[in-house]
Amino acid sequence: MQLPWHKTLIIIPTFNEIDNIERMITTLYGLYPEVSLLIIEDGSPDGTADVVRKFQDKYTKLFMIERTGKLGLGTAYITGFKWALERDYDFVFEMDCDFSHDPKQVQDLLTAGQQNDLVIGSRYIDGIRIINWPFKRLLLSYLASIYTRFVTGIPVFDTTGGFKCFSKKALETLNLDSIISKGYIFQLELNYKVWLSGLKVKEVPITFYERRDGQSKMAGGIIFEALFAVIRLKVKALTGSLLS
Repeated sequence: MQLPWHKTLIIIPTFNEIDNIERMITTLYGLYPEVSLLIIEDGSPDGTADVVRKFQDKYTKLFMIERTGKLGLGTAYITGFKWALERDYDFVFEMDCDFSHDPKQVQDLLTAGQQNDLVIGSRYIDGIRIINWPFKRLLLSYLASIYTRFVTGIPVFDTTGGFKCFSKKALETLNLDSIISKGYIFQLELNYKVWLSGLKVKEVPITFYERRDGQSKMAGGIIFEALFAVIRLKVKALTGSLLS
């Protein structure tokens, strides 16, 4: 199948990714020369932005939005989504910079995206596919996913994964100015809203790798904080205010 790489944008938020950014840029363009790549750079003191600027002369579809300070994952993606809609991309990816998401599997998600509005790279279908996580963290994440499915009713096994492909239709359906969640529960809110809107959601199995280089952005307490946020989303859905 001939995939529309020229109409596809990959959004990668960065903060202190000096150990990964050069390899990620060269890997993605080595695999997909026609794709567009947007880096949302949150003022990394380690020089991440300088590396991106160095490669912009070589790759004409490499773009960067520089922000002041670490403003968060959710706001980074919302900024990127609005940028993508303004430029009429048909497919828009979320992806981490730390190689926890395998660049080779971008193709799998885009292929599924030809028939679906939201494709989620899932760690929890066809078995648990996570490499190098401590058992306690793996169990906590898996149980949290079961909990969110139970509360919301969404037929998705990996509710908080960050490797995803949205169609333009899905992004246009979302009211990007009404997103209420921050941090990792932001991912569930997007999935939930797309599903509640009646659009087609599909999970594609991926293998998730714990980052090898750089520092993890996962702070303690995030999952426990998310448990209460799930209930909030469900209540807003029941009252009809979530999609407004």
